[in-house]
Amino acid sequence: MSNPTVSENKVIARAPLRIGLAGGGTDVSPYCDVYGGCVLNATIDRYAYVTIEPGISGIEFRAADLDKSDNIDNGSEEAELVLHRAAYKYVVDQYNGGKEFPVRITSFCDAPVGSGLGTSSTLVVTMIKGLLAYLRVEITPEELSIAAFHVERVMCGLRGGRQDQYSASFGGFNFMDFHEGHRALVTPLRLPRRHVLHLESHLILCFTGLSRDSGNIISKQSAGVEVNNSKSIDSLHKIKREATLMKEALLRGHFQDLVGSLRDGWTAKKNSAAEVSNNLTDEIYDFAIQNGAAAGKLSGAGGGGFFLFYVETSRRADLVRALQKRNLHVGNVHFTEYGAEAWKY
Repeated sequence: MSNPTVSENKVIARAPLRIGLAGGGTDVSPYCDVYGGCVLNATIDRYAYVTIEPGISGIEFRAADLDKSDNIDNGSEEAELVLHRAAYKYVVDQYNGGKEFPVRITSFCDAPVGSGLGTSSTLVVTMIKGLLAYLRVEITPEELSIAAFHVERVMCGLRGGRQDQYSASFGGFNFMDFHEGHRALVTPLRLPRRHVLHLESHLILCFTGLSRDSGNIISKQSAGVEVNNSKSIDSLHKIKREATLMKEALLRGHFQDLVGSLRDGWTAKKNSAAEVSNNLTDEIYDFAIQNGAAAGKLSGAGGGGFFLFYVETSRRADLVRALQKRNLHVGNVHFTEYGAEAWKY
């Protein structure tokens, strides 16, 4: 292909983080390759941002939220910026004929890595989207998802599932089917506005204070499938079933069924690998239930990050106050319908 034209303008890109509602873990190989995986997730108004601008001294990378900088000529690269390097290399090789171009890539995220909100994958999606806009190249959400998966899972060798790249690229509420050969079917859920409003008024996010290593948890889940461990496989089957049940409850506005599905899905998730929960997360969960939460789960692989709690609106303030007295950070949930975007100025 001929080399694209580099933009003379600065490009800004963003993609939304997501909360995992149900099915997380079934999008990971080898489970999804053998049995097929199903995931229900939704994007929220927390984002990964990337600025792409002409490089002053070659090819520069900066993670502003981590206060880390690097450049392409630095032999001792910053470990936190390997995703920046890989995303840039992928775009150069696949879309610019292997020809490097001077650029400065600056990123920051609205949540820390290890939060369970898909931060790393969303960052990769955002960088690729921004770099391609800088090169004036259009890309579909599906192509963007596949590209980001390749960068993170293949080039960087980071363990993980497939849902995060698709949620960041597409945006909104989505039900996703994953199969062997990286086949994926993304079905957007067109929810009535009142259903979205109801969820927003009944959900809160609570940060445990722990950033976890999702790769380790995912490795343990995958190992259980590889050795045909019946407990691990049965747990993942239950997790997948709850994704379908929760989708139907959400579409119909049967929120008591959604609460039951959220509760059962979390129980199955904990049974899929011992590392999914720990004494602290169990303590926070039990405390939230005692103070009004009807159900909850850790978003993402587990082990830490953000809890998602469902609570009746009349008890919401009491729950928030109780969690804050334990010095836990609590936030609202607001959904967004847009996926990755980029613009020039």
